[in-house]
Amino acid sequence: MRYTNIALLFIVGLLIASCGSKETKTEMKQADIPKDWSDPHSYAKPLEAAVKHLNWIAQVSFKTKKIKASATWDIENNNADSIVFDTRNLDIHKVLVDGAEEADYYLGENNPVLGQPLVIKLPEGAEWVAINYSTTKDAEALQWLNAQQTHDKNNPFLFTQSQAILARTWIPCQDSPGIRFTYEAEVKSRPELLTLMSAENPVKKNADGIYKFKMTEPIPSYLMAMAIGDIEFQKIGEQTGVYAEPGMIEASANEFANMDSMLVAAEKLYGKYRWGRYDVIVLPPSFPFGGMENPRLTFSTPTIIAGDRSLTSLIAHELAHSWSGNLVTNANWNDFWLNEGFTVYFERRIMEELYGKDYVNMLRELGMQDLKKEVSELPARDTWLKLDLDGRNPDDGMTSVAYEKGAFFLEKIEELYGRKEFDKFLNTYFDKFAFETMTTEKFVSYLDSSLLSSDTALKAKLRLNDWIYGPGIPDNAPEVTSERFQRVESALKAWSDGAFEAKELKTAGWTSHEWLHFLRNLPDTLSNEQMTELDKSFGFTKSGNSEILAAWFEHTIKHNYKPADDALESFLVSVGRRKFLVPLYSALTEADPSKNRATAIYKKARPNYHSVSTNTIDEMLNYENDEE
Repeated sequence: MRYTNIALLFIVGLLIASCGSKETKTEMKQADIPKDWSDPHSYAKPLEAAVKHLNWIAQVSFKTKKIKASATWDIENNNADSIVFDTRNLDIHKVLVDGAEEADYYLGENNPVLGQPLVIKLPEGAEWVAINYSTTKDAEALQWLNAQQTHDKNNPFLFTQSQAILARTWIPCQDSPGIRFTYEAEVKSRPELLTLMSAENPVKKNADGIYKFKMTEPIPSYLMAMAIGDIEFQKIGEQTGVYAEPGMIEASANEFANMDSMLVAAEKLYGKYRWGRYDVIVLPPSFPFGGMENPRLTFSTPTIIAGDRSLTSLIAHELAHSWSGNLVTNANWNDFWLNEGFTVYFERRIMEELYGKDYVNMLRELGMQDLKKEVSELPARDTWLKLDLDGRNPDDGMTSVAYEKGAFFLEKIEELYGRKEFDKFLNTYFDKFAFETMTTEKFVSYLDSSLLSSDTALKAKLRLNDWIYGPGIPDNAPEVTSERFQRVESALKAWSDGAFEAKELKTAGWTSHEWLHFLRNLPDTLSNEQMTELDKSFGFTKSGNSEILAAWFEHTIKHNYKPADDALESFLVSVGRRKFLVPLYSALTEADPSKNRATAIYKKARPNYHSVSTNTIDEMLNYENDEE
């Protein structure tokens, strides 16, 4: 019998529920971990002792902004005398092993990036360990929001962001994408709030605020997720639905109305969706990413709620992760492109299925623009697909190189070997390596034996090493052109040349992508009169589309367009998506090297940002938070 000293009543209930379940768990075995396993961002030693299943019992306090919990891990023990967990800024209260009163353990030296190893001594044949602990104010995965920081401004909110190595800040775990486990959880929070996790989820609130969860497919730790708030659910299809605050639920459901069609298109391409339901939660605006592919519950930024479904390729992206990333996972963060490059490629195939090639060509060209810009700014070694992040924060690898260079590499394979053959390869790949991890080297070997070796002449044309182990964008990259963008460029040139006024431009039917291309290609030198003309004609400063707003603000900062100043500050204070913050704060510092304006805005905005964003902007502005 497993016992912890936290929430005994809850534990008994969970054990009863577990005993009554006939469902067979799919657990990771040590045999599934590659014999050459290594991860520079984890202290774990899974070939000696590895986690298999987590039983997590937690009490969440919005008053103290802490989680008090017990993490009971079933382990596979290869005659090891200890098991090693990753932790960072956790208060460890007590450790039990196989029911013993108290186990010996110690915390190793603290590393500013990796945190501390938790080393637990194991008796012979040990099968489980239980760790009683509390989170601290320095748990970077957790963002505690007060009511004013939410959309509806009625209740507090908590969400987690575990990728890349932040799961260790709220759960002691073997925090590597190469180690998978199943889990059950029981969480108690405020009864007026709904709790959700990356698992089977409720659709209504409980009067007692206690919720039970189960994830029967093995996942890596970075896909552990939880959200707690005043949340409602609305069904979209038989397998799909959306969660959001009450004031956002109708707009969110309308925006994501095509999710079922996306799921059908994805299964048609690369096989059965293996995670049961696919739901999305729209989080408060401080969420630092566009989306996060937590299994069964994608986390989404509200900045994609544009009212016209023009930004929902992000949902296609997160859905695609159900195959590339969640099903077949990069073994460590140096192989990040295996998650994201595949997913961008897959996302565009879904969008092509729904909206056609012309539409996808706009996405491809915007992606190439992003890639070229970032490649020009990064050190050459960081533009390889195979990264070298040893000794660094793995967030450093979250650039368009992994996403866009990876996707264009896969496009190149498709171009050379044909879509039919490449789709056949990918279907086999996702099936053969389902619920396993993948290294770049293992993928290259499998690709060569399964596809490339069938035609050595085409293999030479591919120049695989240039793509994976070389800098920049190889000169054999697929051609990227968009007829719709060409029409945008013609209209923009005519206006720039003075052929007609902005209000005379034929923009009816333009998508967000066409407007974004228009803004990205505005002349470097614009007069205040031209900025005023554009704003008066198209209402950029008052746009409800975050992509358009962010692109416009880069110009207003550069050209000192004062009418947009208040809107810019309001945007930066309310939106925490790092994709927007980095270029806007960069533009502010370039326009004012003293950083006075950027720092003044940031001081107001910082409490609304997640640590993923503040870590980046703190460094950019050399900002020291005097409130901590």
